[in-house]
Amino acid sequence: MINKMKKLLFIALILFAGNAMASSLPNCPSDPSERYHNCFGTFTSSSGEKYVGEWRDDERHGQGTYTYSDGEKYVGEFKYNKFDGQGTYTYGKDSEWEGDKYVGEVKDSKKHGQGTYTYARGDKYIGEYRDDKKNGQGTYTWA
Repeated sequence: MINKMKKLLFIALILFAGNAMASSLPNCPSDPSERYHNCFGTFTSSSGEKYVGEWRDDERHGQGTYTYSDGEKYVGEFKYNKFDGQGTYTYGKDSEWEGDKYVGEVKDSKKHGQGTYTYARGDKYIGEYRDDKKNGQGTYTWA
C-alpha cells in the first residue's frame, strides 16, 4: 500500500512539474499574425502540421512537440526552429520507417551524439551518431 501511494505521489509530482513548466511562460497571442516571443503556444499549419511548445523571436525554441500530418512526431528541445538537444522522434504511418523510434541527442534536426534507435521489427541500436548516421561506438541487437 505504501509503495502504491509513493508511485501515485511520484506521478502527481511529474504531472505538476510538467504543467508548471508549460505555464512558466505567458501564452502566445491568439492571433498567429502577431509576434510569438518568449511565450508558450500552439501553431497549426495549413498542411496539418502542428507545434505545441515554447517560442522565441517567432521561432520554435525551447521545449515542444512537433507533429506532422502523417503522424510522425518529435518531442523534445528546439533551437531556432530546428530539433536540437534531447528528443524523441517517432516515425509515422506513411514513412518507410513506420513504427521506428529514436531517443537521444539531436543537432540541426539530425541524430547527433548518444542515442537509441528502436526498429519496429524489434532490433535496436544504442550508440553514437554524427550527422544522422551511426558513427563511433555502438551496440546493435537483433530481435
